[in-house]
Amino acid sequence: MAAERRADVVWQGNLFQGSGTVSLGSGVISQQPVTWAARTEQPDGKTSPEELIAGAHAACYAMALSNTLAEHGHTPEQLDVTAVCTFDPPKITTVVLTVRGRVPGLDDATFKQIAQEGEKNCPVSNALRNNVEIRLNAELV
Repeated sequence: MAAERRADVVWQGNLFQGSGTVSLGSGVISQQPVTWAARTEQPDGKTSPEELIAGAHAACYAMALSNTLAEHGHTPEQLDVTAVCTFDPPKITTVVLTVRGRVPGLDDATFKQIAQEGEKNCPVSNALRNNVEIRLNAELV
């Protein structure tokens, strides 16, 4: 069953001096300001496409890794995932995923192997793959 999710943006003005707002269909983000400066300088309370991609990627990877661990017979107590999305205009160049996991009964080497497999199973990783370099750091804690 396919799921569709929606985001709406209203933009006014040119790229460099203009501004817009982004709202998500779920309502969890509503009229969040977005500007070019928020993408290339300090965010100053505004979001950017890269921040939204980082959030989507971190959440998706956490779910994919949780499922991949389950397929190997392990249930994580906790997975802490950070995604850092780098924008080097005019292109998003890299996403670095860092996961720290608490998984009973698993050694570090096996966790790293399953973490790599989880990245291959991540729908957001697969959408970005071959366009953006994806790096993964995994650590069992």
